[in-house]
Amino acid sequence: MARRHTRPARPQRRKTPARELPGEQGGTFRCVGCRLDVPMAAPGTAHRNHCPHCLTSLHVDRRVPGDRAAGCRGRMTALCLSARDDGEWMLIHLCHTCGELSANRIAGDDNALALVRMAVRPLSDSRVPVRALLSL
Repeated sequence: MARRHTRPARPQRRKTPARELPGEQGGTFRCVGCRLDVPMAAPGTAHRNHCPHCLTSLHVDRRVPGDRAAGCRGRMTALCLSARDDGEWMLIHLCHTCGELSANRIAGDDNALALVRMAVRPLSDSRVPVRALLSL
């Protein structure tokens, strides 16, 4: 029987966890929609609550943004956009677990193409007269 040569085990190099990456504040989370790692820090808002790529969220806040007090933890998909009186856009999310609707501020790094597609979606609906939408 031939003797097999075994090498000594090499020590593993230290791997930096995602929350310790340089330039990141507050860590990262994994998106439940597209599975990308998303930084918690978001330009234009104090509490990141959705993925900037696919706009999917996780039901973690109860009443106050950033309270992380919701026990549901269900997947929330962006249904539509709403505009506040000051012109700021809000994403309307629907929780697939409990059915709750929530309004979330858009962040400065959100996917502009996804936001515009969502904004013009009512214009593509043939059941709604375009003149009625444009007069609003």
